[in-house]
Amino acid sequence: MTPTSRRRLNFVLGFSLYFAAVWYLWYTPVIYPLKIFVVLLHEVSHAIALLATGGMVDHIALDARQGGVTVGAGGWQFVTLSAGYLGSLAFGALLVKGAQWKRLAPGTLLSFVGFAVLVLTAVYVRNPFGLAFGLMFGGVLLFSGRRLPAIWSRRLTMALGLTSVLYAILDIKSDVLDRPEAPSDAFMLAQLTGIPTVFWGVLWISLALIATVLLLRSAWRNA
Repeated sequence: MTPTSRRRLNFVLGFSLYFAAVWYLWYTPVIYPLKIFVVLLHEVSHAIALLATGGMVDHIALDARQGGVTVGAGGWQFVTLSAGYLGSLAFGALLVKGAQWKRLAPGTLLSFVGFAVLVLTAVYVRNPFGLAFGLMFGGVLLFSGRRLPAIWSRRLTMALGLTSVLYAILDIKSDVLDRPEAPSDAFMLAQLTGIPTVFWGVLWISLALIATVLLLRSAWRNA
């Protein structure tokens, strides 16, 4: 077996182990902080889209029941409503790619993510749960990036990215396809455009699945 084949086999085995662990532990406290982290990415994506289209962000709130809200004014509503699920997916993809980038030390990337979480929490998050989570989670990531060995920093960054991608897909399915009548980004987009909620759910989850396949194929080739 060539070195490349061995690395690719290790990647497949590692991803299979990760997926099995996440699937088994999905509803346990072990995965819970990662879910809230993805909710934060979702709300930050709304905030970025709001600012990018000329709006203003007042604050972000995170809910212990894995919910969140971004409060602001102005901006292009079509873009801001579309940005949540797709933005958290994009952030997850960037983390996965960043974890594989040989020119960047894994600890540096992880520390940057932790620092970014701390800054975003301090600037935008206002509710007690969101503040407590953002400060603790960001602090843990910053500390881990500075203290963990490179291989574990890389693995933790990869886990953050893969969980973000997976949770984005499951979130779209749960919030939009399974409960199209429930208030959601897709529901509000349907009210804005007159196009049914399910259309947006199918579109977003299709894009998410395509992006996931391309991401994993690229990761396998670069392994």
